[in-house]
Amino acid sequence: MRVLVVDDHSVVRRGVVSYLDVLDDVEVAGEAADGRDALDVLERLHAAGALPDVVLMDLQMPRMDGVAATGEIARRFPAVRVVILTSFGETERVHAALQQGAAGYLLKDAGAAEVAAALYAAARGEVFLDAAVARRLTQEIRGPRIGLGALTAREREILVLVAAGLSNKEIAAELVISERTARTHVSNVLGKLNLSSRTQAALVAVREGLVEPS
Repeated sequence: MRVLVVDDHSVVRRGVVSYLDVLDDVEVAGEAADGRDALDVLERLHAAGALPDVVLMDLQMPRMDGVAATGEIARRFPAVRVVILTSFGETERVHAALQQGAAGYLLKDAGAAEVAAALYAAARGEVFLDAAVARRLTQEIRGPRIGLGALTAREREILVLVAAGLSNKEIAAELVISERTARTHVSNVLGKLNLSSRTQAALVAVREGLVEPS
């Protein structure tokens, strides 16, 4: 089983790789520092005919977070399974990632045996859910989705770009879309988050860990 490890903290990434190195029949296919980097790595591996079976994905990363990246992987590489690596308090992001096609999730303090179980389950087409987070998630998803959980993968990407200070024209150029489409996306983001300004949107992005505070 080939695994791609995605996390913006190099120490965490190396620790996960060390876990995987001791597992039988597991090969680390590569590493990536954020969602966009992961997609670039997957494109290169796909061109070489060497796509991984599973991506072990952090949720909170700069440029493109794990939720948006999971959605893109599901769309571009449907045979590749994504297992989310999460902190206990990230249930809203976990729910959004599952909606985008994630095959399960692990807590960041999971032991080697749990990591192995999650990866093998994903490779078999099954779902692995940490029990403690699953209980909390079940309680939270009974109500309507609010906040970041209401945004699509594209809208989350738009939010990150707004937080970076890009204008609608610059967002359009960055995402290769029309300025009118960019303006519509920004309006949808503000509406779903019940915000009245781009500055408020930037503050939300920082608070939720989508971007680093400047």
